[in-house]
Amino acid sequence: MAGSAPETAQVVKGKQVVKRTNFLYSQRLAPYVFVLPFLISFAVFFAYPVLSAINMSFQHIVPGEAEYVGFKNYQELMNPTFWKAIQNSTIYTVLTIALLIPIPLVLAVFLNSKVMVFKNFFRSTLFIPALTSVVVAGTVFRLAFGELEGSLMNSIITALGFEKQKWLGSQWLAMMTLLILACWRWIGINLLYFMAGLQNIPKELYESASIDGATTWKQFTNITVPLLKPITIYVFTISIYGGYAMFTESYMLWSGNRSPKDIGLTIVGYLYRTGWEQFNLGLGSAVGIVLLLITFTITIIQLKFFGLFKKED
Repeated sequence: MAGSAPETAQVVKGKQVVKRTNFLYSQRLAPYVFVLPFLISFAVFFAYPVLSAINMSFQHIVPGEAEYVGFKNYQELMNPTFWKAIQNSTIYTVLTIALLIPIPLVLAVFLNSKVMVFKNFFRSTLFIPALTSVVVAGTVFRLAFGELEGSLMNSIITALGFEKQKWLGSQWLAMMTLLILACWRWIGINLLYFMAGLQNIPKELYESASIDGATTWKQFTNITVPLLKPITIYVFTISIYGGYAMFTESYMLWSGNRSPKDIGLTIVGYLYRTGWEQFNLGLGSAVGIVLLLITFTITIIQLKFFGLFKKED
């Protein structure tokens, strides 16, 4: 009968018994049913936007009209402003990785120590900044690092005998401000990752190493760091993405996307400028595709370098 459930035949004591099998309970179909939500969301929210952006990057788009211009948008990217944005994002990414991996790792080891007191207090204190809106945090930091003598940072350095600084007007002082904001916001998140990894390391390893006379430093370098490699690789990977995707912090510190001499311009900031402020969606799409290629290439290289693609023995 059309539309009926599939039938399977079984032989019981010489008689053939027809047993109906529910199509939805098929063991062959079940894996695809469970994977289907991910495939749909991936196609709708990642694959389609990426393919659409690739197509738009070869077009000159104005309201109501789109014209294919070949590689013209990519040729227009070869300008000092775009290279400045790449330089700023790369420096920011490298420095955040250099700070946001070792510092949370060391703090996690201290908070996981038996002799550490007020553990829960310090964990909560370090994690609270991650719950703060980046818009609010950026506004507060803009006031704290202002140029006036009454700003928080200038008040501190003048009290120490130094001259006031234009924190958001100098290339390296501005970068330092962005790094301080990044550390303030994300140390708590990375700390939780490392804390979770430390909980999975057997205590017997440390006890055996201690009995054998290993110092605390030896235990850290020979047990903690190697066994935290998967967590470190994960933090490293998301830090690459987070560094190159940074935009809101810069936007809030300079109250817009126009910093002095573009010292705070990032790749995403340049995408925002070309795509929305100048309404050149074709050029903005080209910037997005270049950003995708940069982050994808760097991520693949670092995963290959860490040996994540090698088969385990």
